[in-house]
Amino acid sequence: MELGNISKPTYGPDLEAPGSSTPGLVTMAHGFLRLVQPNPLPIELINFEQSQSEFSQEVIHELLFYELGFLICAAIGVLFIIVVPLAGCCFCCYRC
Repeated sequence: MELGNISKPTYGPDLEAPGSSTPGLVTMAHGFLRLVQPNPLPIELINFEQSQSEFSQEVIHELLFYELGFLICAAIGVLFIIVVPLAGCCFCCYRC
């Protein structure tokens, strides 16, 4: 397995699957990421020269809208973390 030059990676302009020995898994992971986050990052909204207190509500709203897919996935993950052990506890406790 060749890693290439780790200190200076090369990045392409668009999303393309890297060469791998497991193309099925790479395709599945990239398909999930395109489904969750189909929009490009709004770079014009991010200005590192202004302080955090100067962010307007509109900019914050637009950045949260950009991250909406990841927020939904996180909410579903938290729901499963809470519901699955609770359901298992109920099945174990009320088995008799």
